[in-house]
Amino acid sequence: MEPEGATRALVMADVAARAGVSHQTVSRVVNGHRNVAPQTRERVQRAIRELGYRPNTAARALVTGSTRTIGFVAVNINQYGPAQTLVGLEQAARTAGYSLSVTVLDDATAEAMRDAVDRFVAQSVDAVVALGTYDDASEALHALDAPIPLVAVQSGGSKEWPAVGVEQVAGARLATRHLLDLGHHTVHHVTGPADSQEARDRIEGWHTELCTSGAPVPEYLRGDWTPSSGYAAGKRLAARVRDGEEITAVFLANDQMALGLLAAFSEEGLDAPRDVSVVGFDDLPEAPYFTPPLTTVRQDFAELGRRGVQLVLARLRGEDLHPDPVPAQLLIRSSTGPLPRPRV
Repeated sequence: MEPEGATRALVMADVAARAGVSHQTVSRVVNGHRNVAPQTRERVQRAIRELGYRPNTAARALVTGSTRTIGFVAVNINQYGPAQTLVGLEQAARTAGYSLSVTVLDDATAEAMRDAVDRFVAQSVDAVVALGTYDDASEALHALDAPIPLVAVQSGGSKEWPAVGVEQVAGARLATRHLLDLGHHTVHHVTGPADSQEARDRIEGWHTELCTSGAPVPEYLRGDWTPSSGYAAGKRLAARVRDGEEITAVFLANDQMALGLLAAFSEEGLDAPRDVSVVGFDDLPEAPYFTPPLTTVRQDFAELGRRGVQLVLARLRGEDLHPDPVPAQLLIRSSTGPLPRPRV
């Protein structure tokens, strides 16, 4: 006999009684089975909400063999792209009835990636999604033989491995083409780290568009995604402008470096876009409020997350799905303009 005032934990039978269905039907709805009529599913879900029922995940895992949890491992989550990829994946996973367990690595090494995946396997997650944009981490993913589905969310994806990404090369080509169409003779580029696949994809897009257009290909400047590296690149480019070199358009591999470059240009008396047009990549929430508002390439991280979870669910069903890359979109703002007239 329960003590007076004790509250009994809700069970599936309570939900079944409220919804007017069987215990088995409630179980199918809770565990995401598809063979439930839409009206019945809605009735059960309404009863769950009204009662405030929370499934016992441990018991459910014992019965179904599934924790309905997806592991996510990433590096440099402080950067905008990885952080927004995480947000997109979490939203898509929640919509699909899964939770996300997150591990953030301090270093993009093969050992760290292997350890993270091993820990997820020990936690009995259903699958692992890895942000493998750095070479060591990506190579470790390809070398792993995990007993659960392992999916990469990365820039260029992988032709022989389950992965989904954004059209980085195409996005960089859009940025470069925009500047050339404004009449600029060539486009200078500030790139990301050498061990980043995203950075290399954006170099490829910039280089390919210049070559296709017959424009000169200047040597790129190396950055590291941070505003300080963009600032340093801006100082170097401004010095070259003072020495008489024609530099009228710059494409940077992310918006944070573009912010640093614009600050350096302002200090050196260069105005964007009057003297030099500037394009970034990512579309930070702050990008429309830069001085001037930044022309940039937008990545749809919500769609990236949706396709990443879609790929995970397909792998769990044993399906061989290869999602198309997420298209990139050019957003034109005030930081780009026509080729400036020669200074007198």
